[in-house]
Amino acid sequence: MTTQQLTNQIKKKQSFLCIGLDVDLNKIPKYLLKVEDPIFAFNKAIIDATHHLCVAYKPNTAFYEAYGLKGWKALEKTINYLNENHPEIYTIADAKRGDIGNTSTMYAKAFFEDLGFDSVTVAPYMGKDSVEPFLAFEDKHTILLALTSNQGAFDFQTKSVDGIELYKQVLETSKTWKSSENLMYVVGATKAEYLANIRKIVPDSFLLVPGVGAQGGNLQDVCKYGMNDSIGLLINSSRGIIYASHEEDFALAAAKKAKELQSQMEAELKHHSK
Repeated sequence: MTTQQLTNQIKKKQSFLCIGLDVDLNKIPKYLLKVEDPIFAFNKAIIDATHHLCVAYKPNTAFYEAYGLKGWKALEKTINYLNENHPEIYTIADAKRGDIGNTSTMYAKAFFEDLGFDSVTVAPYMGKDSVEPFLAFEDKHTILLALTSNQGAFDFQTKSVDGIELYKQVLETSKTWKSSENLMYVVGATKAEYLANIRKIVPDSFLLVPGVGAQGGNLQDVCKYGMNDSIGLLINSSRGIIYASHEEDFALAAAKKAKELQSQMEAELKHHSK
């Protein structure tokens, strides 16, 4: 999917909501544990209830890898279900990969070719030759970890190197890489005050923003500092939506929470277009 197609979906749905599909078998409704594939059953119910309210889904692969082969099968079934039934929806493999070149090529093939995701999250620590193999895939996006929402982000990302904060150097350097037009960036919602600086460096790129909701990020602040002429934002909510209820009404409860966020986003989009 191209960024223009993604922008078109945002405008059509009046939403830039991304829903994180981070399935923990200890948190899903107990009755689902009796079915053959509880992970996929949970995801399918969430997707069926919320697909009209969001433009993207983001399974965090750790929540599937933790359950071994059956977890990976559930991830495969989930992405296939999305691609077959809702091809207009943008898909993100939240895998946070990043390794030497030939290994990165294999990671990219796994997520882009075998599973058919539109994008994958990648760690930039190993630099250019670990990221460019992902960027080589046409109409696929590499979402680089730029400034994350966790407390440990301050250990390295905001430290100054030669007078420039490291996350700014990551952004600047990444623009020089081959096929850098295929880059997006992760910027935590809890770091909203940094967004203005980030937009100076990557004014046109899409930003994936986790941390709204359960982690305390503020949607209005993110939009104020992060939105650009083509919207340029994907706001992710995971736990706040998918675990809105632990009972049999979980999908309806998820849709209600998603609708609340979508309505706020619609208001932000109207304000931005004035």
